[in-house]
Amino acid sequence: MIHLDYRDSRPIYQQVKDNLRRMMVTGVLLPGDKLPSVRELAMELAINPNTIQRSYRALEDEGWIASVAGKGSFVC
Repeated sequence: MIHLDYRDSRPIYQQVKDNLRRMMVTGVLLPGDKLPSVRELAMELAINPNTIQRSYRALEDEGWIASVAGKGSFVC
């Protein structure tokens, strides 16, 4: 799903954000699809949940996803 390259000069949160955005553009993630929770994705990628939260917040600020309190984040 998401590939992280620790030798990449981009920060990890940026790599996560770019990977998710690429998945949305290519149709892997469709409008209305629910994204994994912050904790689930952090465990899957073995990174800090704050990093995932930062990626989700950036995607939400750019209009790619919408967060619904108590339900999760969804592709716009």
